[in-house]
Amino acid sequence: MFQDEINDYLHFIRVERQLADNTLASYRRDLEAYASSLKAQQVTNLQGITREHITKHLQQLRQTTSARTTSRHISSIRGFHQFLLRERITEEDPTYHIEMPKVTQTLPDVLSLEEIEKLLAAPNTVKPQGVRDVAMLELLYGTGMRVSELIALNMEQIHASMGFVRIIGKGNKERIVPLGQTALKAYEQYINEARPKLLKNYPATDALFINQRGKRLTRQGCWKLLKQHAQNAGLTKTMTPHVLRHSFATHLVENGADLRAVQEMLGHADIATTQIYTHVSKVRLSEVYKQFHPRA
Repeated sequence: MFQDEINDYLHFIRVERQLADNTLASYRRDLEAYASSLKAQQVTNLQGITREHITKHLQQLRQTTSARTTSRHISSIRGFHQFLLRERITEEDPTYHIEMPKVTQTLPDVLSLEEIEKLLAAPNTVKPQGVRDVAMLELLYGTGMRVSELIALNMEQIHASMGFVRIIGKGNKERIVPLGQTALKAYEQYINEARPKLLKNYPATDALFINQRGKRLTRQGCWKLLKQHAQNAGLTKTMTPHVLRHSFATHLVENGADLRAVQEMLGHADIATTQIYTHVSKVRLSEVYKQFHPRA
């Protein structure tokens, strides 16, 4: 139900806002869940949707999802109804007085330098997969890129001689991030020694990181490998690829990096998103003070 209108809206925001495929997929899931809820409430006409219908849907969501997820659903629904109003498919916007739930800002998990070293030493570099994994971890921590950006990397995006990587981020926005010597060394070892062994006689591919079947490594595959290496390293923190991104940014801020430069390297559209790392830095500073100062 309302599938045509949902498809039209998703096409509109794809073109207008240049959103990433993962973001569009989230919008689609949100709106399809919304359409199912309306169907259950016996709403058959877009003109007949009221604030009460939306409120009932959100009440059901709150029972099973977090405030952050509910907020995203509201954004999806609100954008959809604004589109319907703009296109004159409907005459009113029933989301007008619906408020966003308060979202508690949680500080991201960050690895210490010692934990980073343990993680980077975990892969078995006797095997080509281990050499590949070290290169992946070095790039994740050394550039702060998202896992989706990492697995989408093609060979030509790494400029080893000039020491940078060209990253295609959300909304197809491009940014240039420097590569440190350690990351470059791990990359070159992977390219020269491990990747040819993984590719074997499989068809040639532009994908930088490939699996044992010569195909581009998937997001799920990368996540699984990271968790396995974290476990082998004896790390107890909940491990996701984003933890390395948070660690990259936090360590830069702790060592005095300019926040605007960190924003640029992370690909944040708004510096307010980057400012969370100043809070992380202050929290860690407080912990160090309490642990080591004799009068703390």
